[in-house]
Amino acid sequence: MGTTWSVRFLPPATPLDSQTVSHRVPERLEQLEQQFSTYRATSEISRFNAADTREWIPVSTEFARVAAEARQLSELTQGAFDATVAPLVRLWGFGPDGRAAGRPTRLEISAARRHVDWRAVEIRSEPPALRKKDPLLTVDFSSIAKGFTSDQVGELLRSLGATNYIVQVGGDVKAEGRGPGGESGWRTGIEVPRPDARAIACVVELSGEAVSTSGDYRNFFTAGGRRYGHIIDPRTGEPVSSTLAAVSVIESSCARSSGLATALFVLGPDEGFRLASRERIAALFFIRERGGLVPRMTPEFEARRR
Repeated sequence: MGTTWSVRFLPPATPLDSQTVSHRVPERLEQLEQQFSTYRATSEISRFNAADTREWIPVSTEFARVAAEARQLSELTQGAFDATVAPLVRLWGFGPDGRAAGRPTRLEISAARRHVDWRAVEIRSEPPALRKKDPLLTVDFSSIAKGFTSDQVGELLRSLGATNYIVQVGGDVKAEGRGPGGESGWRTGIEVPRPDARAIACVVELSGEAVSTSGDYRNFFTAGGRRYGHIIDPRTGEPVSSTLAAVSVIESSCARSSGLATALFVLGPDEGFRLASRERIAALFFIRERGGLVPRMTPEFEARRR
């Protein structure tokens, strides 16, 4: 999925075989990569996107689960989150085809938007399958898949006997049990959202929870004197343009924290914060104001700071 990963766990009462862990974790990561990577022509998502049909397309159980999670977020945000945004991601040069030469034309954006509509995907759980109302529709689950991967690697560690662990895939972290030193949970830092900084803005403690961050401060390009970030607003067809630098979300599921962080970023500092407050989401917003970055957090996030 074009990112890094790491795993840490405390030795359980019954020792784990290190070779088993070092084999099983990469094996599980490879399975999920083969399902959700848009950079592999043979992956499940690439095959689904290439299927030019309105018939039911059989998919794996995990693929259907991620699609269902994406649909729930689309319903919650009234389309601000939309996994069918794939043609716009490619058009703007943030997909597997590489960086665009410059800003797409309005005509190109309009043409791509004709094939963006989360309501045009039907999901069936038994047997798992998806159906496109628009046969040219394509999906990109990147905003959820990395978090889902963190969840799945965590479940693997638990099945092997490790009950105190932390898993990180890109900017998505899932932790269970206690951390080193006997803390009640695992402490993880949230970065200051600046491309040239590696400072920690705050620390949160996780146990049975996940934290994810979405922002425009790392993956972007500049054209015509304007900066374009990689998170696309499916409602406009253009990269998100607001005063938000980043949003971090804490949830029980890393798939959900990952998707919500992206969704709130698309909604922006006002509408996004209203939704987070209404739904009691533990969220931290970093807003660009004259003079620097200003943090704004919901009470649920504030309660988890350490």
